[in-house]
Amino acid sequence: MSEPSPLAEPADGVGAPPRLSVGVVGTGRAGAVLGAALHRAGHPIVAANAGSGSSRERAEALLPTADLVEVPEVMARAALVLLTVPDDVLPGLVSGLVETAQVRAGQLLVHASGRYGYGVLDPATRVGALPLALHPVMTLTGTSIDLARLSGCPFGVTAPDALRPIAEALVLEMGGEPVWVEEGHRALYHAALAYSSNHLTTLVTSTLDLLRLAGVEAPDRLVTPLLSATLDNALSYGDAALTGPVSRGDAGTVAAHLTELGAVSPEAQRVYVALARLTADRAIATGRLRPDQAAPLLDILASGELR
Repeated sequence: MSEPSPLAEPADGVGAPPRLSVGVVGTGRAGAVLGAALHRAGHPIVAANAGSGSSRERAEALLPTADLVEVPEVMARAALVLLTVPDDVLPGLVSGLVETAQVRAGQLLVHASGRYGYGVLDPATRVGALPLALHPVMTLTGTSIDLARLSGCPFGVTAPDALRPIAEALVLEMGGEPVWVEEGHRALYHAALAYSSNHLTTLVTSTLDLLRLAGVEAPDRLVTPLLSATLDNALSYGDAALTGPVSRGDAGTVAAHLTELGAVSPEAQRVYVALARLTADRAIATGRLRPDQAAPLLDILASGELR
């Protein structure tokens, strides 16, 4: 006896692709938006679970066709279930669904975590579920604005080889661009994204704070052209785009920076030192900074006199 197909009846029209009945467990920002994107592609959103007032509001706004029900009802109704819960909750949720026999053979289970590949769904896979990891590489607000942002948005896709065409097709239907990530590289992939995107936010906001301490009014207007150009140049030219005192080996300037930062924000000073060391290493490795030029700079960065 063959496994049941996850595909619903084809939509009306010759050659129309089959449609999936979709359920959403966890209508946070990702779940609500991805559900809405699948609905826009023609997949009916039949049920959703919302655990908080804000989640219910998102579901009502973005998933108006979905009945708001308990998790077992979502699992029973849907051929494809979005398990869009926090990373740390996901393994326990999957185990619990399997232990309570809520997972069906042939049911597509999709999570949107960047951290995990499809291995986190192994308990469900062992009872016949079809596991997919589809991670939108985009910061989401949980509003309709995000649907436009998904157009051309890369998705980190990880799935068993046999399911790769389904995973990539779903991403394309949502308007995204599938980018294949091997299962064993998933954690590194996610660390790289967090390393840049999340920490960039912290760097920018702390930069604005420091400029306010320096008496600059409207610091966002001051740095927007600089930061925009820096990002464009880094993406276009890589290490060749590097400028500034570290890349020139200006130890005196770096020492002055550290003194000023230490007086107003020891935390920012420590971050500056760590990033300056990494920047110096890259500048030396790419030949932009000679080791003899770097020595005084590295001495300053290694000094125990920072305060």
